[in-house]
Order: sequence, then structure tokens, then C-alpha cells
Amino acid sequence: MSDGLEFVKRDGRWADLERLRSGNPMYDATIEEVKGRRIRVGDHWLADFASCNYLGFDLEPEIMEAIEPEVRRWGTHPSWSRLLGNPALYPQIEEKLTALLDAPDTLVLPTITHIHMSVLPILAGKGHIFLDSQAHKTIYDGSMYARGLGATVTRFHANSVDHLRSLLKAAPAGVSKIVAMDGVNSMTGNAPDLAAFAAVCREYGALLYVDDAHGFGVIGERGANEKSPYGLKGNAIVKYAGETYDNIVLVGGFSKSYSSLLAFLALPTWLKNHLKVSAPPYLYSGPAPTASLATVLAGLSVNEKRGDDIRASLYRKTMKVLDHVRALGVYTPNTGNTPVIELPLAEGEDIDVVGKLLWDRGIYVTLAAYPLVPRDQVGFRAQVTAANGDDELDELNAVITELNAAGRLRRA
Repeated sequence: MSDGLEFVKRDGRWADLERLRSGNPMYDATIEEVKGRRIRVGDHWLADFASCNYLGFDLEPEIMEAIEPEVRRWGTHPSWSRLLGNPALYPQIEEKLTALLDAPDTLVLPTITHIHMSVLPILAGKGHIFLDSQAHKTIYDGSMYARGLGATVTRFHANSVDHLRSLLKAAPAGVSKIVAMDGVNSMTGNAPDLAAFAAVCREYGALLYVDDAHGFGVIGERGANEKSPYGLKGNAIVKYAGETYDNIVLVGGFSKSYSSLLAFLALPTWLKNHLKVSAPPYLYSGPAPTASLATVLAGLSVNEKRGDDIRASLYRKTMKVLDHVRALGVYTPNTGNTPVIELPLAEGEDIDVVGKLLWDRGIYVTLAAYPLVPRDQVGFRAQVTAANGDDELDELNAVITELNAAGRLRRA
């Protein structure tokens, strides 16, 4: 008997991913125990390089201890939509976040995906979205939803200011123009020349919409007494680029560096108030759990007290891996120093085989398989965090050396 879903089962694009999900221990794993940055799956312990908790806040005792008092005060989940009622934690977070980012204002919503799917269509209206070809899938999805509501979506070459300029110049006058792109790219780890993009957007009256999920908490403003090339405060790419928020809306999340379920926009106050009555996540969605609100506030406090020292440690640990990769002559698209280290496989190599070898050697990573990435970019991504020990970094470097010697990694 037919269940009417044969067309889903037969979609061949997902065959490689289904093969990994069903047969590779690196996918769909049940993690049963965590000790520092080591995890246990069954009876197998692995060093975790799949975590995006860049600052190690998920393991900070001071942050953990902030949860219980707020849960006892607010319960586990105050389930009003934000339009109906805001626990006092929300305005406290927005006030501290606005000061950290040096932004006009901020609006906190549950997730970045919520933001892209709701705010991008509102900003675009019946106008034009110019989408970086390497923008995150969630930005793409938000753009496609906006297109369904009447917007025109045009993709420009990745990180090409010149191509964007030509498209903006040809765009019709009198319509909204949104340029949507990543800050620190989630796969390459590279940051765009934000100042150049901001300049061309201002020249043609476009709004620059930037998702810096992986940069917020890691990179920040430049100035005296920097403890690492990441800059100061971890206040994201706009300040890192020495830019203002004129014609820029910054999107970021707390789910990476701050290890909490929450996201935000940095934006003008008038736009914040408009989104309060037009963005579905503010109107209808339940809020983040109390524990997440509490850990964001505690994380902001830890960041103020010790964040730059933590980032200096993160930079040292990241460079220990990047320097090793580069010394081996192994290719990584990461040309800078952020802790997102993608390692594409050599042509003809099987990600399933490589994933199982990493597993056997006790290294847990993010497998980047087709169609999550194009076929010529299949490989794996290691994310270094401040909580990774030097022994774990040595283990990762040893496996990279082994894979390189076997010819399984792409050469630089």
C-alpha cells in the first residue's frame, strides 16, 4: 500500500547523507557523557571538535550556577510571547548587549533561523534581496520565503564587492534593497571586507544585513591592549571592521560563543519597535527557556571580566592547529585565524572512510557531506574551543598528519 511519500524516499540528493546517517558513527550519535571537551558515545571516548562553544561558556561553573536562582524566580519557561509579556531578564540582556555592541539598539528573539525567516521578508517587502552566493542556508531560506511574498532575489559572487556594485547599479530606483551575507563564514572561517561592502551599500542606498553567528564572541573592536588578533570584547564584525551601524543590521546568536539558546538583531530603535508588531517570533513564539536567559546574562558578565583572556587562549589553541595544517601543506579555506577549520578531502576520497578513521582515532568533528556542501567541498570541519586541552589539539594534529600522509586531504 502506498503511503504517498515515495517522492521523498526517492530523492537521490540525500543518498550520500543517508548512507552516513545510517552507517557512520559520527552522524546521529547519542552522546551519553561529557567530561570537559571529551564526550562518550557508548563506551567510546572522543575529543570533541564539533562543538561551537568557542569560549567554553558551556562548562563555566559561574555560568552554570546562574541558572537555578532564575529558574526558581521565573519557572522553567515563562511562555508568554514577547508581545504579551517580557520577563525582566529580556530588557536586562538587551541593555547590556546594546552597550557591548555599541549599537543603537538590540532586539532579542529565540533563534537566528527565526530571524532570517521573519525579518528578512519584512525588510525586503516587494523590493530586492542581493544574496551572497556563500551565505548560510538559513539566510537563503529566508530569502526564498521573501521571494514567495513578492521580493526579487539575486545572488552575487561570494565576497565580490565589484559584482555587488554592478547589480546595485542596475537595480530599479525607489525600491528597498537588502544585501544579505555572512560575517565570519561558518565553513571557511573567513570574514568579509565589511567596510568595503558597507561603503557600496551606502553608495546605492541599500541595507547591509549581516549574520555574524560565528564571529560574535570571538572577534571584536580593535584598540590598545589587545591580547590577540581577535580584537577586544568579542563584539562582532561591525566593530571589528571599525564600522558604524549606519545602513547595517547585524544578526547574531548566543548559541555559539555564549552556549545559550537566544539570538539578536542590532538595529535602530524605530525598526525594533516596528518588528515588535510585525515579526512573528515576537508576536507568537514562546520565549527562550529561563536557563538560556540566565546563562546569557551570566555569560555577558564573564565576558566583561575575563573574555579577552579567554579569547587569547582560544587564539593560541586555534593557531596550534592552523599552523600545523599549513606546515603540512594541507589546504584549508581558512586564510585567517578564526577557530573554524575546514579540511576538504582530496579528489576521489570517501567521507565515510575518513569519518570512521577519525572516530577510531577518538576525534569527533563535523562531517561536511553532499548535499550539505557542494561535492568538490566535501570534507570535515574542526572547531577549536577555549575548553579544548593541548592534549586534544595534539591528538587532532596527529590524525591530520595521518590523513595527509595517506593522501586523503586536499593539498594547498
